[in-house]
Amino acid sequence: MGGLALIARELGYQVSGSDQNVYPPMSTQLEEQGIRLMEGYKAENLAIKPDLVIIGNALSRGNPEVEAVLNQGIRYVSGPQWLSEAVLQNKWVLGVAGTHGKTTTTSMLSWILEHQGLKPGFLVGGIPMNFGISARLGESDFFVIEADEYDSAFFDKRSKFVHYRPRTAILNNLEYDHADIFPDLDAIKKQFHHLVRTVPGEGLIISPACETNIDDVLAMGCWTPLARTSINGQAQWNAELGIADGSRFKVCVDAVEQGVVDWELTGNHNVYNAMSAIVAAKHVGILPSAAIEALAAFKNVKRRMEVIARINGVTLYDDFAHHPTAIETTLDGLRKQVGSERIIAIVEPRSNTMRLGVHTESLARSLHTADQAILYQPDNLGWDLSGLKQYAHNIEICSSLDDIIAKLKLEANNGGHFVLMSNGSFGGIYQRLQEVLRQS
Repeated sequence: MGGLALIARELGYQVSGSDQNVYPPMSTQLEEQGIRLMEGYKAENLAIKPDLVIIGNALSRGNPEVEAVLNQGIRYVSGPQWLSEAVLQNKWVLGVAGTHGKTTTTSMLSWILEHQGLKPGFLVGGIPMNFGISARLGESDFFVIEADEYDSAFFDKRSKFVHYRPRTAILNNLEYDHADIFPDLDAIKKQFHHLVRTVPGEGLIISPACETNIDDVLAMGCWTPLARTSINGQAQWNAELGIADGSRFKVCVDAVEQGVVDWELTGNHNVYNAMSAIVAAKHVGILPSAAIEALAAFKNVKRRMEVIARINGVTLYDDFAHHPTAIETTLDGLRKQVGSERIIAIVEPRSNTMRLGVHTESLARSLHTADQAILYQPDNLGWDLSGLKQYAHNIEICSSLDDIIAKLKLEANNGGHFVLMSNGSFGGIYQRLQEVLRQS
């Protein structure tokens, strides 16, 4: 929604918006662009008599501002529909879908196009550090978008990505997620197939060769050429790892080397993200060698294993963890990078799926790479995290941020890598922990 606000502002509209607990980096970004933020939802926020209200999918009937929009007869629309009608018409849309890696891959692909002078528009669910903003209109016919499977609005239960109609579609992976709106994996597969149905026959679908759930989606019907990627495999687009942590790899097409990616990112998941971005860039005419050159200068998205401080032998990371698989692959990449150095994962189970307790066992097992895992159990979580201990020996449960900070202060004496994993503000622990560590 913040990204849509930026694009609307760029189109010349006067833009303001309401949200609950707006926090950086999005709040800072919006304020810098002159977009007025109103804390909380109330009918008075509509006193400016807006011409149009874009309603985000987090809001439902009963929300006081939603009710006021309906009662006053103000024109309203979902975010994806507005974007489709106001921006994406007549654009070459490059959509990035998948349970994991959407934000990073969208950022990579946007940067590759930018590096080649194409000046694409983009909408990313984070802030790519190569750009410093999460969205822009762009100056070309290309628009790169993070294509999310979550529903569009309380009045439009279709997945957001159905509105985007990409010509180039990346399907990175597919797992069960969003347990608050999808009853099972098959329901998500059906939505992904709705996306596949919108990709033109002259377009391209890109997917890893190892993704069986994506294979199930494509088996429902596919009318578009398919490009496959692999790591140390046999796909047409194959990455040959030079270093186990994924920080250096060859890019091969039909077994012919195109160049070597040598960058700061780690993990097989990011290698797959990069390969998808390289293939998508080729679809719009960018040679793999040029894409590889661009990736060497790629800076990751804020809150994706972002190093936020190095204090007295401790490296602090901020990671936007929303799913056990994302946690596991992130920690695996870090372990391969740092070897036997200590890793402590600090997790706030905040996504809707994790708050529902759907991934109990997989959440515990996703933390096995860490020497220690500290999980935050707030009063309103709704399920008891202590059950995770039966699946892993390295887990501690804390019911307050003060307890977590106190534990980490003691652990800091031995140095290591502290990974703060949450898709929210984590109660402001980021700044508080840095202050404590600097004082010790």
